[in-house]
Amino acid sequence: MKLLVAMIALCLSAAVEAGAQQKIGHVNAEAIMQKLPDAADAQKQLDALVADWQNELNRMQTEWKKRFDEYDQKKLIMTDARRAEAEKDLRALDQRIAEYRNQKFGQNGELFQKQNELMKPVQDRVFKAIQDVATEEGLDYILDQSGEILMMYANPRLDLTPKVLEKLLAATSLPQQN
Repeated sequence: MKLLVAMIALCLSAAVEAGAQQKIGHVNAEAIMQKLPDAADAQKQLDALVADWQNELNRMQTEWKKRFDEYDQKKLIMTDARRAEAEKDLRALDQRIAEYRNQKFGQNGELFQKQNELMKPVQDRVFKAIQDVATEEGLDYILDQSGEILMMYANPRLDLTPKVLEKLLAATSLPQQN
């Protein structure tokens, strides 16, 4: 993120040095999302799913704790075979808990997928509205002030990426000097 801020600052300072008059605006995307009814509905659906999944996870953890406590109380009087079987059962239940947690809340879990499914259309609408306002207002950049600085819109004609790539590629194709 710091790299993004540095890149923005570099682009803006380069534009100022070139004498260009650029217009910058900002939005608070979080405040916008909070005021949209469809975003609130999507969040309620997500919250309900999370509550259901968390309840199931709590039930599984309670079951594991109950079994562990029973095992812990009886382990001294168990045969080696029965103790090994009980430990194997506890490890298997612990593994199922971890798998469930990962399946629901993991990096690519159902929560992530559901958030994408429910929130992406709303986010796309917000992003499109930001682009439309930027175009209507003749703005070159729109920054999001709700968190760390995030570029929400940039006028494509001000994109220096091709020139930077051209310069880098030209520099790497030159013979090395010792």
